[in-house]
Amino acid sequence: MKLVHLSDLHLGKRLNEFSLLEDQKEILSQILQIIDAEKPDAVMIAGDIYDKSVPATEAVTLFDSFLCQLAERKQPVFIISGNHDSPERIAFASRLIAASGIHLSPVYNGTVHPVTLEDAFGPVDFYLLPFLKPAHVRRFYPEQEISTYTDAVQTAIANMPLDRNRRNILITHQFVTGAERSESEELSVGGSDNVDASVFEAFDYVALGHLHSPQNVGSERIRYCGTPLKYSFSEAAQEKSVTVVRLEEKGHLTLRTVPLVPTRDLREIRGSYLELTARDYYAGADREDYLHITLTDEEETPDVIGKLRLIYPNLMRLDYDNTRTRHTVSLDGAEDAEKKSPYTLFEELYTLQNGKPLSDVQQAFCKELIEQIWEGST
Repeated sequence: MKLVHLSDLHLGKRLNEFSLLEDQKEILSQILQIIDAEKPDAVMIAGDIYDKSVPATEAVTLFDSFLCQLAERKQPVFIISGNHDSPERIAFASRLIAASGIHLSPVYNGTVHPVTLEDAFGPVDFYLLPFLKPAHVRRFYPEQEISTYTDAVQTAIANMPLDRNRRNILITHQFVTGAERSESEELSVGGSDNVDASVFEAFDYVALGHLHSPQNVGSERIRYCGTPLKYSFSEAAQEKSVTVVRLEEKGHLTLRTVPLVPTRDLREIRGSYLELTARDYYAGADREDYLHITLTDEEETPDVIGKLRLIYPNLMRLDYDNTRTRHTVSLDGAEDAEKKSPYTLFEELYTLQNGKPLSDVQQAFCKELIEQIWEGST
């Protein structure tokens, strides 16, 4: 059985106030071309369909068009909600839509029933497990100790009707311990959202969403396919791709990737103002790319952003690196804060105001309180 693994489309995302909707439309068209060439038995989309729980109309329209084109191809599709999605919105009309081969994860209700496809080696059971917090699972299993994300996912899996003699695939959206994050992903308190990879032992393949960098976790059996586009400058060096999974008889799995090429890349360049504005420098470059420019001049150029945008219209971020300053002059002033966890921000504020760090007792209390607030948020 051949499968295409996608995740983290983040439709409707804006980066440094630039809308990426046209870029997303173009990359979805490229994905459809890959699907046509690969002719998979199913497509899996592992959460974060949208960038916001209440997505913009244009984002919903784009995803509707993408699904309709998949349905026209008689292409079975499995979709779950991620932490950026509203599970209720993703699940809307799921039973009706399933008749067209598009399977949407329902809101978690304590049980997950598989959707089964057949190939030459027999049945393959697909389990659609949306993004979960401990509170989501605890309400259905109050008698069990569920205090961590590992507990939550482990309990959810333990209550699935798994037949270990069959081939089982899990599509889920969590942070698995040992994986590498990017700046554009949501941070939580002290890594408290970690899920231990051992909970996935029963599955022949785990199609993960949540992290933006394509990577295996421990083995190729547990994989993040990554985002189809670069969503932060920490991802500038990454090559985005579609993961193609080939599942044969039980125990036999192979993976490969098909590169995705964006219309406008996300790049970082550095140099002096005169170097970067010299015709010899920019003549052969793709000036339409989304750019983070670092200037090395000792003196600041008046209206430098406006002048640079005459050459590089999609300049997103500018900073200086010289002997006088190491401070970021970002077009998005909140960017540095967004990289930090709530606990780190509070700790820095406390130290700034009081002239001393939190004590061990204060640290423990603060972490516990923030985690309770984080877990209870929706």
